[in-house]
Parts: sequence; structure tokens; C-alpha cells
Amino acid sequence: MIKIIDWVIKIGGSLFPESAISLINELKGTNTLLVIGGGEFANLIRKYDMEIGFSNDVTHETAINSMDILAKLLNDKFNFTKLAKTINQAVKISNEGKIPILLCSELLLIEDPFEHTWDVTSDSIAAYVSHLINAKLLIATNVNGIYTRQPTLEGSKFIEEIDVKKLLTFEESSIDLMLPSTLIRFESDCYIVNGNFPKRVLSIITNQGNFDAFPYTYIKGDKKWKK
Repeated sequence: MIKIIDWVIKIGGSLFPESAISLINELKGTNTLLVIGGGEFANLIRKYDMEIGFSNDVTHETAINSMDILAKLLNDKFNFTKLAKTINQAVKISNEGKIPILLCSELLLIEDPFEHTWDVTSDSIAAYVSHLINAKLLIATNVNGIYTRQPTLEGSKFIEEIDVKKLLTFEESSIDLMLPSTLIRFESDCYIVNGNFPKRVLSIITNQGNFDAFPYTYIKGDKKWKK
């Protein structure tokens, strides 16, 4: 493994476009690699799959292509980011002082460690990428973190910290169903943070500020990165 890029930041497609743009602006100058979720493009593919039915291979491939589409659109808005097709390209871009935005379809053409199912989304892919470069993982989404049930339901409670093995029993949360087993497989930890508040993300990855001042979820695995 290599240790050059400090953080993999997965930016959820739910933040596209305005919140994603604001977040990336806040990340300027950080030693990060970005993985972008597929957002509404991927949701449409899932919708059509439920209505008509396509093969698992083609829905997996096109959902990842959706990630590439949003990655390219976001990259177009900045002069301090650059698209990367491989890990080696990402490292080179980072060494040039820019933030690499990974085109995941290119990477997964070479090696795809996942079952082709809707249980696997950009969360698990980002965890895989963080494993490849031995980096810490933060998932920026449109909610504060993980709840015991849907946040809008009565009795829902926010979870500040949870052992990754306990997440295996969750049937639905703000992360994809395969992420817990992926984190266990790669012995990784993860932060879940509301990307609508970019300074929260920056505070965690720079280890600055009062972490008790805002909500986030820390998924505790074996690496124990907790600040």
C-alpha cells in the first residue's frame, strides 16, 4: 500500500450541484481524493430497472457511469481539480498540488471486487478506493449521519458512534447496505458527515475545531482513526 493522499472524500450525489460545488471549494488545498456519487442519474437507472428489469451487470456498469458523469460536471467548475482514471494518475495529480476526482468506471474495469447488485453504491466503492491508497474515509451526504431509523420517523435517534459490526443488522440507513461488510473486509473506519455544511467536513479532515459542536457519525472499525 501507499500513503500519499490522506483522505478519500465521497461526495454524495444528493449534494449535486450547489452543495457539492460549495464543498469542493472548501476542500481547496487539502490532500484529498474525491469520489462522486451518481445522484439522480443512478436513481433513474434503478427506477427503470425496477420497472423493466435489466441485467445486474449492465445496471452496475451504468450506475458507475453515472458517477463519472457527475465527476466530469463538477470537475468543469474548478481549476484546482483534475480527473483521474487510475490510482497512479490520482497520485500524480495530488503531487502536482491539485485534487484528483476519480473516474471510477475506469478503475473498476481493471479490478472490480464487488458483486453486481444495488446493495453496492458509491459508498462501498469509495471505501475500496480508500483501502487501495491507505487513506482515511469520509462520506459527505445530505443528512447529519446515521440514525436508528429514518430521521423523519417517530422515535428515530441519532447515532454519534457505532461499531461497524452492529451496522450489519441495519436494513436501511444513509449508507449503502454493502458498506459495513466492505469496511470490515478492508479493516477500515469511516466518518459520515452532512456535506451541506462544508466546514464540518473540513474540520474533521484537518483535525481542527470543536467536534462536539456539530453532529456526525463515526463508524468504528479496526483502524481507530477517531480524533
